Amino acid sequence: MNRSLFHLLLSWGILALGVALAARLVPGISYANGSALLFAVLLLSFCNAVLRPLLLFFTLPFIIVSMGLGIFVVNALLFYFVGNLIGGFHVATFWSALGGSLIVSATSMIMNHMLKASRRARTLQHRPPPPRHDDAIDI
Repeated sequence: MNRSLFHLLLSWGILALGVALAARLVPGISYANGSALLFAVLLLSFCNAVLRPLLLFFTLPFIIVSMGLGIFVVNALLFYFVGNLIGGFHVATFWSALGGSLIVSATSMIMNHMLKASRRARTLQHRPPPPRHDDAIDI
């Protein structure tokens, strides 16, 4: 399988895990079935790739004044927007969207950290030991 396709599918899986976890933990977020979750994840990833950079650019003064907290508002607005567009995916209020986006962000951060650590461990396992260059002279 192509490496970039694998990373895309892995990031969608992590995002789906975060959204499903948010639906379990945050009151006001729910999805009807797996296909609604899938469409919500696909639309959320599209919004994160296309709309989020534009929104961050246009709200940059607000983000600077709020010392970075405006990024959470942008993420919550995108989460709320997706909840209103997908029929089987429901986000009740902005506050539910804020809680859901925080859970999705935390899940993504934790999973990516764990994956990087496992990749680093595999790389270190397969790496040959460095050659020794001692100052001693062998006779």
